[in-house]
Amino acid sequence: MGQPTAKTRRYVALLRGVNLVKRNRVAMAPLRELCAELGCSNVRTYIASGNVVFDSTETAAVLRKKLEQGIEREFGISIIVVVLSAADLAKAIKQNPFPKAEDGTLHAAFSEDDIAKADIDRLSALQLEPEEVAIVGRTIYMYLPVGYSNARMPREIDRVKVKVTIRNWRTVNALNDMAKG
Repeated sequence: MGQPTAKTRRYVALLRGVNLVKRNRVAMAPLRELCAELGCSNVRTYIASGNVVFDSTETAAVLRKKLEQGIEREFGISIIVVVLSAADLAKAIKQNPFPKAEDGTLHAAFSEDDIAKADIDRLSALQLEPEEVAIVGRTIYMYLPVGYSNARMPREIDRVKVKVTIRNWRTVNALNDMAKG
């Protein structure tokens, strides 16, 4: 009997802070090429803000490390990459604590690691009405009826040093659709 073959899984990689004005420029075609060089297959990107869907036999933790190192080597920037399995992304959508929120008012911050209890307590205790926050697992859901650019919650998340990357709900759903396809 030979060695069992590793199971291929679909993943979504979310790069933090790329292509914001002139900072941290990462063109999507070279990013797709890098992913392929790292052993990923069926690589696709969504909009030019660092969203990649691909298949791999590696674990999310291994992929995160490889992508962060590869991006630093190829593009000269050190950034956070959050890698979620397609199943984890679908689960985050199902667990949305604000199901009636309009797409433009809902954002999700995906953490690369578990969120410390002290950070959960601090963020959960904030009174930033009309904004609301809920933390489920490694996802911070933000209901921002005043719009993202006027919201205070994303700045508070940065203050507690939780390493996350934020996506609007339309993008989350589009990535989920890509990951299912």
